[in-house]
This record gives sequence, structure tokens and C-alpha cells, in this order.
Amino acid sequence: MKKLTKIAALTALMMGGQAFAAQDNPVKIAVLMYGMKAEFVQLMEKSAKEHPAVKNGEAIITVYDGRYDPMVQNNQAETAIQTKADAIIINPMDYEANIDVVTMANDAKIPVIVTNARLNTDKMTAEVVSDDVLGGYMEAKAVLEKMNCEGNVVIIEGPKGGSGEIQRGEGNDKAIAECGPGKVKVLERKTANWSRAEAMPLMENWLQKHRGKIGGVIAQNDEMALGAIEAIKSAGLNVNDFSIAGVDGVSDAIRSVQEGEMVSILQDANAQMQGSIDLAMKAVKGDKYEPQSKIWVQYADQLKWNDGKDKRYAIPWTQVTKENAQQLLDARK
Repeated sequence: MKKLTKIAALTALMMGGQAFAAQDNPVKIAVLMYGMKAEFVQLMEKSAKEHPAVKNGEAIITVYDGRYDPMVQNNQAETAIQTKADAIIINPMDYEANIDVVTMANDAKIPVIVTNARLNTDKMTAEVVSDDVLGGYMEAKAVLEKMNCEGNVVIIEGPKGGSGEIQRGEGNDKAIAECGPGKVKVLERKTANWSRAEAMPLMENWLQKHRGKIGGVIAQNDEMALGAIEAIKSAGLNVNDFSIAGVDGVSDAIRSVQEGEMVSILQDANAQMQGSIDLAMKAVKGDKYEPQSKIWVQYADQLKWNDGKDKRYAIPWTQVTKENAQQLLDARK
């Protein structure tokens, strides 16, 4: 059996995934991530490896890098099905295109859990996400409160067509509308594809085009907010003259919060991934399976297991503050 396990692990590596842990008859879970470059996704991968069922060998996790391409993710789902995965967890790149993963998994009678980002279907086994409309609202509200609900903002969007861009954008718009007609003007609104590197030149261009007119930066994730901050500093401007916010709670953003440069709304990567693994295990093992992650205790007043039978599990948001920032960083060591 050990020899066979080694062969299975080697096969997983050859497919572009990473396999962790093994024992007799483990549950094989394919985890389809939209891309592995960003820290947030790396935190999700780390959380997968640290799930108790993975550490004790009850589950083998194979992580696939979707390379920010929904078609690659769809192809990887086919591979997971062909190699007899017991369950699939997908962090989808595209709200519409990746519905195919759910369709294929359902046809193969394989449970599929959607995590982090959403899909425009209710045919998955379950989804473990945070309310992106609320997250987008919270970050925009923080920006606008500092601006006293008056002035000009720019919005740096996530990849077009992804649920994060669509739903955080709805939340952004809701917060802006609450300021009242004509109070806040959106000067620019473009995507930087969740990328710090793409957000920096975008912000540099806007600073030149709208010299002295930008008061707020609503970035739909932290990486892009950090790119905007780099652009502001490179232009010789004072970051504190801008109101800036992002979403995710990545480490650099938490440090930036400590410096008073921005607001970050933490999205709990650990809870999303570990909750997804518990639900995948439940779908495979049935009623005898009890959740093993500590997240159900951590969020006991906001997140109920309900025997793993709910369709949607909403992981709460946490606003990063100077008071809780160091604690959040220490938890990642």
C-alpha cells in the first residue's frame, strides 16, 4: 500500500498538483485554485495542508494551479474526475465559465464544494464563501467615512466576470449611493486583475490624469490597494492624504493598516478552506463524519455546522484595525 501511495503522489505531482498525507483508503480531494501567485490563495493552500483530516491521513489533498484561466480549471476538473477524485473543491476564476466544473462533477456523481468565489449556479453540493457584496460595502464605507462622504474616488476592480468583481462592485456602489446624489464622483473604474503589479501603473496613470483630484481609492482586494499605495509614494505624494481600502487581510496590508496607510477587510482564508474540506469529507463519508476544523468553534455564534447539510456557509468578515493587526499576523507564524 505504501508503494501504491507513493505512485499516486507522484502521479499527482506530474499533473501539476501537490499531494499531502496518505493512509489506507483516504478520501481523495482535488482542490482547484484559480491561481497560486497571490498570498491569499497561498494561505488557503496552507490551511488545506493543516486541516486535521489531512494531517492524520484521512484525506489526501491534490492542489491544482488554475493559472488564472477558467478553461484550465475546467480541464483540471476533467483530470480530477478521470483520476477518481472522491470530491472536488473549486475556487473559481469565472462566475459563469466555471459552472462546467459543477456540471461535470454532478454527471460523475462527485460532490463539489465551491469556495472563496461564487458561481452562478445552485447545483453544487455546497459553497463556503464570504458575502462579497458586504465586503465591498464595508471597504467602500471605510473609504467614504474618512472622506466625509464627499469628493472623488477611483475603483480598482478584480478580474472582469469573476464573482468578486461583480459582487464587491455592487457593495462599492451601494456605499457610494448612500452618500447621496452627486456627493461622490467615480473618476475611474478599471480592473487590475487582483494584481499589485498591475495596480501600480494604473494608479500612476490616474494620478497624472487627475492631478490633485483623487481623494479615495477603493481597491477590490488588498494586493491592488498596495499597488496603489506604491504608486502614490513613487509620485512623491503623502499616502495619508488619500483614503484607501482593500479586501482580504493579506500580511502586507495588515502591516499597512498598522502604519495608518489603509483599511483592510479580512477574508478568512483558513475558514473558507477548512470549512470546505469538512463539507467535502461529510459529502463522501456521510452522517458519521463530524467536522474536525476549529473554525466551527471560532465562529460558533455566527457559523453553524447544521450537520453539514446547508447549501451555503457564509464566513464572517473582520475589519483589520491597529488593535487586532498584530494578533492576526502572529496567527500566521
